[in-house]
Amino acid sequence: MPEVTEPYVPGTPCWVDLVIPDQREALDFYRDLFGWQGEPGPPETGGYAVCTLNGKAVAGIMTSMAQEGGSKPPPAWTTYLAVTDTDAAVQKVREHGGTPLMDPMDVLSLGRMAVVADSTGAVFGLWQAGEFIGAQVVNEPGSVVWNELNTADPEAAATFYEETVGLTATTMKEAPGYFALKTGDQAVGGMQSLEKSPPGSPSHWLTYFNVDDTDSTVDALTRAGGNVLKPPFDMVAGRMAVVQDPQGAVFALITPVPMSSGG
Repeated sequence: MPEVTEPYVPGTPCWVDLVIPDQREALDFYRDLFGWQGEPGPPETGGYAVCTLNGKAVAGIMTSMAQEGGSKPPPAWTTYLAVTDTDAAVQKVREHGGTPLMDPMDVLSLGRMAVVADSTGAVFGLWQAGEFIGAQVVNEPGSVVWNELNTADPEAAATFYEETVGLTATTMKEAPGYFALKTGDQAVGGMQSLEKSPPGSPSHWLTYFNVDDTDSTVDALTRAGGNVLKPPFDMVAGRMAVVQDPQGAVFALITPVPMSSGG
């Protein structure tokens, strides 16, 4: 199991969490789908549940709550990028056309976070590690294997992420129209236009979870009340599908081909 014990390189996707109306239902659904264990957390963290896979932190699930004077956010998975200074990163987001959505805040002694939208509207989180570095296991069945930005303007997004968190975008020869997002020489995520997204889709980050068998996992998901947006298909990195959980949160499943890049 590829365990992560050192802090993530700045710019690297380091954590994902789910904001959802019914936390208990989501905890049960992802337990059955991926084998996660998780229970609602203490009141001081808003009941936030840190889900584990074989005892290692893999993702978070929390109950959606309305902002002052607003409505509850829609069910969604959020990708968090590692930063060394959340406040400075939020300032860079402002300077380069992004929008702060949740101001920097300390999460006990675990770290400091914020939620922002990039210059094309895609929402993501920032995580400055304290005692908690983020996901402790990745690239294994039941854990995150890839994070992908689907954006209305790849050129503008490439500039934004380079200027704010140090990610650089390079074209991938084996996948025309697709970009690798890199920290140094290491591909830690991907980027593409919205051409392959449903019509009318806004810019968004998509979380990919590694599974042993995409087809059987999709079958299990549909039996549990989930929805299939893109049925299983073969592509350069493996066999994948895009799905929704029973409450509507969108994510991808993939059985990677051997030696494929993971982030």
